[in-house]
Amino acid sequence: MTNATMEKFGHPRSVVAEVGAWTVLVRPKQPTLGSLVLACSERASAFSEVSPQGFADLGLAIAGIEATLKAFVKYERINYLMLMMVDPDVHFHVIPRYSGSRERDGVAYPDVGWPGPPALGEGRDLDGDALDRLVADLKTHWAAA
Repeated sequence: MTNATMEKFGHPRSVVAEVGAWTVLVRPKQPTLGSLVLACSERASAFSEVSPQGFADLGLAIAGIEATLKAFVKYERINYLMLMMVDPDVHFHVIPRYSGSRERDGVAYPDVGWPGPPALGEGRDLDGDALDRLVADLKTHWAAA
C-alpha cells in the first residue's frame, strides 16, 4: 500500500526495495550521496501504530539499507531521522555520513554537516535521469547485499 509520504518522495519511480511493511526510496534531495527515505506502508501516523510484523520487517529493511549503502558510498556513520513534521506517515530519512566528499557522475556530494547534524537543506536535487541512475545502482547493490 502506498501513502502520501511515499508519493511525495517519488513512489514508484524512486523505489529501491520493498521489505514487508517498509519501502526504501531514494531521497530526491541528496544532502549526502545515497540519502534515502524508509517509509512504512502500513496506515500509521505514529511509531506506536506500526504492527508487530512491521517492527520485525524494520530490522530486515535496516540490514538491507546498511549493507547496500556501505558497499555503495562507504559511509562512516549513518543517521536515521524520524522527523514527521510535514509528512504525517511513519518514515525515516536515512542519511549516510562521511567526512569529505563523494563523487558521482562528475558531481561532488560533500557532507556539509560533518561531523555535526546533517544539513538536510543542503545538497543536490536529482533530476529525472540522475534519480533513475541512482535508483538503478542502489537496486543492484541491494540485490548483491
